[in-house]
Amino acid sequence: MAKKEELTGAKVRDLTDEEITVSIRKFRDHIYKLRCQTVTEKVEDNSQFGTLRRNVARLRTEQTRRLAETVNA
Repeated sequence: MAKKEELTGAKVRDLTDEEITVSIRKFRDHIYKLRCQTVTEKVEDNSQFGTLRRNVARLRTEQTRRLAETVNA
């Protein structure tokens, strides 16, 4: 079973822009692999989908916030 990696807002704010981009790619790849796994075999923990999607949303929100700060600065 894959390790659940839950991010909090404080953890996301501590990441650099590059780390956020890499994390988004990592989580999206993991979501894709889980989707492929649902077709070929049974997924042990379906709650992983929601956790991963929420992590991507947190990262994207922080990315957008930082972009808005640079535009408004």
